[in-house]
Amino acid sequence: MTVQTQIQQALASAQSVEASLTQFGLETQNQMAKQDFQQLAQQQKQIVQQLQTRYDQVLAEEPQFSQNQ
Repeated sequence: MTVQTQIQQALASAQSVEASLTQFGLETQNQMAKQDFQQLAQQQKQIVQQLQTRYDQVLAEEPQFSQNQ
């Protein structure tokens, strides 16, 4: 498994976590829990952005990977 594939999988997982946290925040009626989920979703969004940046760097450094998408 290449680094590109590993980052791609981590990115997909991180996006899934972000979506779940956002959904939990929308579904709960408890205002404290809603706030916690929203805060966690925001933090997860930053993680997703960092992974995306790294993924883009890998593609730029290794052009052959961009052909395999």
